Amino acid sequence: MKRFLLPLLAAIALPTFEQAFASLPIVFIKDCYDGDTCTTLSGEKIRLACIDTPELKGWKADPIPAKKARDYVNKLLANQEVSIKRITNDRYGRTVGELFKNEVNIQELIVEKGYGKIYKKYAHQCEWSNK
Repeated sequence: MKRFLLPLLAAIALPTFEQAFASLPIVFIKDCYDGDTCTTLSGEKIRLACIDTPELKGWKADPIPAKKARDYVNKLLANQEVSIKRITNDRYGRTVGELFKNEVNIQELIVEKGYGKIYKKYAHQCEWSNK
């Protein structure tokens, strides 16, 4: 009887994947400036954690892939509700966080689809980027 009790207790005690998402706050994304920076309807600027996408402007600008990344992220997130895991604030005052849509990690998807890469300097902030 004891061998049946332990798995049952473990299943009850451990939160499910769905419960973890249910506890995250929801934000409404207005639009995304580039592949790794979005703005909510309330004006909060969100820097997508643990990834880097090509720059639109500046000395490191790479406009063609940057526009593709921006357009991809906007197609996914603009005018959508998403879950957010806020991690910290960056030096520009933006929220650094992970976004999830339908339980899919948006940053991981951006890297998987080739629109961005893992930002090694900050990869420690996200569980998925340390694999």
